[in-house]
Amino acid sequence: MADLEINVGNKAFTVACQDGEERYLQSAAAMLDEQAQTLLSQIGRMPAERMLLMAGLMLADRTAALEDELSSLRAAVQELESRPAPAPERIEVPVIPPAVVETLAELSARAEALAAALEEKAAR
Repeated sequence: MADLEINVGNKAFTVACQDGEERYLQSAAAMLDEQAQTLLSQIGRMPAERMLLMAGLMLADRTAALEDELSSLRAAVQELESRPAPAPERIEVPVIPPAVVETLAELSARAEALAAALEEKAAR
């Protein structure tokens, strides 16, 4: 078990934690200290017990709000996931009938023949 010194509201505390949990404890202490600093800047000096209580309540309030938001978001996700899948979109691709293809090929051949005849006349 490791002993860790943390600072909350300009006061130092020694706290024991499991090995490997130091980072989490420091993160939690930083959040508590942030709230304590807010209190100290607004109210000024106060007993450590009251400062810790108020900072803890402020964090609990924030946590409760986040839990409510998380619950709402989970309900929204659940509702979206329970919706039936939309029907696949049908896309129709027009098919050119073979007769049209043949007619276009014939017209193209005639146009090329006319162009060749005009070039031959122009060359004379």
